Amino acid sequence: MARLSRGGSLVRFVVACFACWGMQASLAASQIDTFAFNDEIQERRYRALIEEFRCPKCLNTNLAGSDAPIAQDLRKVVYRLVVTEELTDQQVRDYLQVRYGDFVLYDPPFNERTWYIWLVPMGLGLLGIFVVLRLQRRAARQHTELDAAAQARLQRIVQDPERPAQSSEPER
Repeated sequence: MARLSRGGSLVRFVVACFACWGMQASLAASQIDTFAFNDEIQERRYRALIEEFRCPKCLNTNLAGSDAPIAQDLRKVVYRLVVTEELTDQQVRDYLQVRYGDFVLYDPPFNERTWYIWLVPMGLGLLGIFVVLRLQRRAARQHTELDAAAQARLQRIVQDPERPAQSSEPER
């Protein structure tokens, strides 16, 4: 009888684990932002802006595609700025850039803090081109000459491809 109660406890424990796992999965589902817009133009502006800004927490995800709490807050801020305060797109960009830095922009400006973002890839590209050209020049300068025995062996192979070449020298 003790064996049966242990088995029943195990079954209840497994069922409880699956129930908790199911609840956790349903809580992890992303929430859908429901905002009311005055017209379709405001909604298009809002959608374009949240796709333009990078989530400060996520790596390479825009505000529209991020479920992070900071992204949800920033979507609310963008909504407030576009609908309630009726700011222009550039004013919204400036507002977020001042508060979150150049990181929120996918296309950061060229300045003393972001120069490396622009110049390092170009420098690496130029370095790669330089290395490839240098290797090509080195390969063009090097050429292989065959000695007399190797030339004779090659000539025999070309003249009679069916017959294997007999060589007095061991192969290298």
